[in-house]
Amino acid sequence: MTTATREGMASELWPLLQGLFDRPVAARTLLDRIPLPLALVSAERRVVFLNQAACALTAMSRERALNLPCRYVFRCSLCTVGCPLDVVDKSPSAAVAPVAREADIVNADRARIPVRVTCGALTGADGSRVGYFETLEDLRLFRPSEARPEWPQGFGDMLGHSPEMERVFRLLPGIAQTDSSVLVTGETGTGKDLLAEAVHNASNRAKGPFVKVNCGALPESLLESELFGHQKGAFTGASENKPGRFRLAHNGTLFLTEVGDLPLPLQVKLLTFLDDKIIHPLGSTRGVHVDVRIIAATHRDLRGMVREGRFREDLLYRLNVVRFHLPPLRERGDDVALFLAHYLKVYAGMFGKRLSGFTPAAEQVLLRHAYPGNVRELRNIVEYCVNVCQDTHVDLPHLPRYLLEEGGEAHAEARGGRPARGTASADGRAEVPRAVSPATPVGDASGRPPGVGEATWTEAAGTGAMGAVGAGAEGTWADAERRLIMEALVRARGRRGAAAAELGWARTTLWRKMRQHGLDQ
Repeated sequence: MTTATREGMASELWPLLQGLFDRPVAARTLLDRIPLPLALVSAERRVVFLNQAACALTAMSRERALNLPCRYVFRCSLCTVGCPLDVVDKSPSAAVAPVAREADIVNADRARIPVRVTCGALTGADGSRVGYFETLEDLRLFRPSEARPEWPQGFGDMLGHSPEMERVFRLLPGIAQTDSSVLVTGETGTGKDLLAEAVHNASNRAKGPFVKVNCGALPESLLESELFGHQKGAFTGASENKPGRFRLAHNGTLFLTEVGDLPLPLQVKLLTFLDDKIIHPLGSTRGVHVDVRIIAATHRDLRGMVREGRFREDLLYRLNVVRFHLPPLRERGDDVALFLAHYLKVYAGMFGKRLSGFTPAAEQVLLRHAYPGNVRELRNIVEYCVNVCQDTHVDLPHLPRYLLEEGGEAHAEARGGRPARGTASADGRAEVPRAVSPATPVGDASGRPPGVGEATWTEAAGTGAMGAVGAGAEGTWADAERRLIMEALVRARGRRGAAAAELGWARTTLWRKMRQHGLDQ
């Protein structure tokens, strides 16, 4: 059936029905008044009409569903295997014998709904098949509450059932269907990368590339070429043309993580692209049009950076069209227990171990921890526990030592006096010592390590920066980051390469941040 025929079928819904009542009745009004969700589908199985009840059940507007394949509208569990329309096609009495099946659909809000699907054929005046009708009966009202399916505990690779995350999961499918710029904010380790991938995978660009660029991992001299590309001979060493990440992400999504570290000159070029969708590679006199959706993420306070003149206000407005804020793990309530169970199962299967869970004492310590590193820290803790545990349950001796130093050791001693780390337990099992311990500084009489400036060392010692960064400390993120860098330098005895490795940064990133905070003197 051609597009014109499908449009003709849709237009036939508008004429008046005459002869049934004293006055003519609009066909669309009649179908909309039917309380049962009803869909009319073309012979090619594309939706040509949804009544109001069907729009409410699928959480999809009539205009959005028009001409979409019915499997994309209903997302029924029978769409891949056992589609009722296949049965209708094969039935010799299809014109008079509808087919009914029970199944589940997933609406546009990602709710899983049990339904009874009834399908039948629609024939023209000459007896030829012109399409199908489908009715969907919601079975949730006929099932006891304990038998109703639970709400999903995540979206894509993201987990969570706290109110804050459920709100994100509800908004995400609708936002994914647009091409609006998205800004993801939240502390480090909260899952900003996973959210960006979830938006891409749920969008119409899912078949296109997903390209990630860490704006803080490359020096400014290389970042422009990496993003926008360059022509052969544009600068010394440019021996061939390079397309750049924007062109690699054509028809897909470009994810700019740590966008707060983007230098001001490149912020101007990014703003220009957001305005006209054209990039200008280095050394080229011609612009290149690329079709790319931008998703940016940062753990920084961009509004504060705007006030300080370190981030362009107009770029912030262009990126902040849709904003998702991921709360820290300490504010997500029962999600901590959910993540602990999930990652224990993942790593136990990965390492071939049979672990049933955590002992009550170990679980209490894990639930009490504030997780300043958020989900990333929790995942690493569980991986460590699974590595060292040889029992069926993870117990206190299997936890990283720093968790017990926060108050768990006193509880352990009250339960029977566990041996100190680095010794053998009563059953002969070796205890694992702390992997990293602060080294005693060596240097001059003040204890200042070589390579660390006197002002930096004095400030670190005077402010008590040797403690945990951010654990109740006041001030801005810039202050916390400054203290974090100073601590790493002190522990590394002034060796910048070792400090960068401890922080998980590239050496150039550490150098740039030291210069930014005035620590390079």
